[in-house]
Amino acid sequence: MTAPFTYDDDPDQPGWKRWQFRDATRYNAFLEPLLVKVEDEIARVRMLPRHEHSNMRGDVHGGALLGFMDVALFAAARGFGVLSAGGAVTLDLSAQFIGGGKIGMPLEARIELLRETRNMLFLRGLIVQADTPTIASFSGTLRKSTPPPATVPDPE
Repeated sequence: MTAPFTYDDDPDQPGWKRWQFRDATRYNAFLEPLLVKVEDEIARVRMLPRHEHSNMRGDVHGGALLGFMDVALFAAARGFGVLSAGGAVTLDLSAQFIGGGKIGMPLEARIELLRETRNMLFLRGLIVQADTPTIASFSGTLRKSTPPPATVPDPE
């Protein structure tokens, strides 16, 4: 079975990985391409906001930011090596909006893994942009998927 995401070196950004859904008709394509780079304890996840991500003020729409936060948690977990594609669901996402993000300038989620248990990942992060140090802060919990139980044939 082919993995639903690609996670390969980005040819245009040395040191960065491109994390992208293979199916361009899925929600993630609205935010992609995403770039991922892990530096020490921080996973940096970047997106380039476009016009379709804007609100009526011309800033990045809060819904686009929330979507980016959610998807960035998974990209960061993949970067940390604690999750493979499609292996988790979001249990909660808490966000605090601090400033407006600009269209056409890269947004970056800087995420740290606070704790990993057998079934859960606890993460927190900041959304930053070049001229506005903090756009938003957020935290989230991901539940790792468990493999289905092995089937036992019925005795006859």
